Amino acid sequence: MDLLEYQAKELFREVGIPVLPSQTIADSRAIKQLQIPYPVVLKSQVRAGGRGKAGGIRFVENTIDAIAAAQMILNLPIAGEYPQLLLAEARYDAEQELYLAVILDYQRKRPVLLGSAQGGVNIDVLLEQMQQVVIEDEFSPFYARRLVYLMGVQGHLIPVITDIVGKMYELFVRRDLNGIEINPLGIRDSGEVMALDGKVTMNDHALARHLDLMAVVGAAIPLATTQEELEDNRADNGDSEEGTEGLDFEAADPLDWYNREGNIGILCNGRGLAALTWDLLTQAGGKPRTGYLVGGEHQGKILKTLPLEQQLNQGLERLSAMEEIEVIFLHLVCGLGGVERVAEAIANVLQAPVNPPQRLIISEDRLERPTANTLRILRQNQLEQTSRPTAPSNPRRSIPLVIRLLGEPPSAIQEALSSLSVHWSQSLDEAIEQTVILAQVAI
Repeated sequence: MDLLEYQAKELFREVGIPVLPSQTIADSRAIKQLQIPYPVVLKSQVRAGGRGKAGGIRFVENTIDAIAAAQMILNLPIAGEYPQLLLAEARYDAEQELYLAVILDYQRKRPVLLGSAQGGVNIDVLLEQMQQVVIEDEFSPFYARRLVYLMGVQGHLIPVITDIVGKMYELFVRRDLNGIEINPLGIRDSGEVMALDGKVTMNDHALARHLDLMAVVGAAIPLATTQEELEDNRADNGDSEEGTEGLDFEAADPLDWYNREGNIGILCNGRGLAALTWDLLTQAGGKPRTGYLVGGEHQGKILKTLPLEQQLNQGLERLSAMEEIEVIFLHLVCGLGGVERVAEAIANVLQAPVNPPQRLIISEDRLERPTANTLRILRQNQLEQTSRPTAPSNPRRSIPLVIRLLGEPPSAIQEALSSLSVHWSQSLDEAIEQTVILAQVAI
């Protein structure tokens, strides 16, 4: 799974690869609080390539232009993906640009260093000048220096670029990555170098050994457990209820992924975490059907929504209402709410009496929320039934539930969850395996 640029650069800082001062922006109004002096560059934070050609990168000289550019970027899909954030960076004028990468070559079963004397968006020229060095034994600066010589780097830049390659390899090994790329590495005549853009590809199977990387994947959406916290989050992000009117979002937002052959429902906070969970379940032999997101954000904007307990309850009800789903995997990365309070919210939801689940309208290729006309008919039916004897409400359909949180809640909450006959695991691998086994047993 690929990290976003701002996440990759956080890892670059970890090993001392130079990056520019930057700030993430979730709403165009937050541009007024920008801490970086102009001129700046605003970059759409999506995983797709070709952001510049698509209009997802803009240079701005002042606040007015920055607000207009931010509004445009946050509402611009690139390869079908809307950004939840944009990255604001100081502008950097480079005299020269290089391409550097470390990748895992599955055919050779060895790491490979890649480098080109021409970086940037001109891919044809970049590939023409591409050089590679295969790491045959334990890494040493010799390999990095060999790549630098093959690229044609000369003079005082040789030790500088060699050091950057060495730090990239250190990050590659330390984090069990599939690949790391800097394109471009900007160079000034003074010898100063700067990673102007970066890409990091994580190894999904190694994430269990790097819990903080799991936080990077899913922590873009904070988990608030009360309505007051939601209001505080909106205030902190410069948001209000203005601008959210007319947006048809539920407290638990359905994923736009649907597999008619699947029988596993997923409930996550953050699309990145949901995508990772979907991929891991599929790789383990499971078949996810669809899922829901909780957290209360859409395209970087915190919407008027419900506290976490109500979001979880709604998501669980809707997934259990789908007869085809045989097991639900609840996978959350705890942000501002904290693992203790999130686990407590889950326990409260599972212990509370539930109402009859709201049915979903399912088309052949996607999930749809009930239309305004459907809701009107439902309300009319409810009014017609008020004079009839009240029948006891049906409880939520009892189906297996597997829970995995990033972080360990207090033992008392773990015991409460265990008493509810749910499958609880601290290990992501174990939780995935348990979910797949339960789904296969149900077939």
